[in-house]
Amino acid sequence: MAVNKRAVAAAFGRAAQSYAHHDALQRLSADLLLRQLGDITPSNVLDAGCGPGAMSRYWHRQGSNVTALDLSATMLDEARRQQSADHYLLGDIEALPLPDVQFSLVWSNLAVQWCDDLRLAINELCRVTQPGGLVALTTLVEASLPELNQAWRAVDDRPHANHFLSLSAIEQALAGWSLRSGVESITLHFDDAARALRSLKGIGATHLHDGRQQGLTRGKLQRLQLAWPQQQGKCPLTYHLFWGVITRD
Repeated sequence: MAVNKRAVAAAFGRAAQSYAHHDALQRLSADLLLRQLGDITPSNVLDAGCGPGAMSRYWHRQGSNVTALDLSATMLDEARRQQSADHYLLGDIEALPLPDVQFSLVWSNLAVQWCDDLRLAINELCRVTQPGGLVALTTLVEASLPELNQAWRAVDDRPHANHFLSLSAIEQALAGWSLRSGVESITLHFDDAARALRSLKGIGATHLHDGRQQGLTRGKLQRLQLAWPQQQGKCPLTYHLFWGVITRD
């Protein structure tokens, strides 16, 4: 099923103001990816899927010339408001409005899972990367959010989380590039189901490929709380995170 990019952009746009209060996964993912890069100072950086610009600001503070790109105009406005980058560009990772071989680092943290065709997205990210430059990315792997799916199965039989690509499908999309990669699991813990759900809504990750959800009633929320698998009295959300670093030939 094709991704409704307009709906994705709208969902993230609605979260532009709240994003920084709910971005624990994004921060942990970014830290993990930074560790894979080591000590580098890229001259020109593309932050592809910049959101409100936290990592654009990071690279800008390192002395890099940063282009912040996002599908959501509202997110891009928030990044601009915070003076996160040198340049701001509204665009789609699968059709980057940029010339070839422009950046020494292309950074994309938890954005390509919203693309229709991962291989096309990777090819675009590599196209704008200079020879010898790096493409650093993270995305989510299938079987992420098992607790959310388990809890909803006790309420109804409708999908309530997106289906992420399998590891083999991700690796196939990256085949042919000079790649280092791995998979890490990250579990966040919340006081209750409502806060777990709010963490998804707060970063805009609420659009489903299968269509928008119906409203959450108090009764459904109570049933979700009872069905949510608990860990030491907390409601966990587990993400399986793929990271990859491509060295551009």
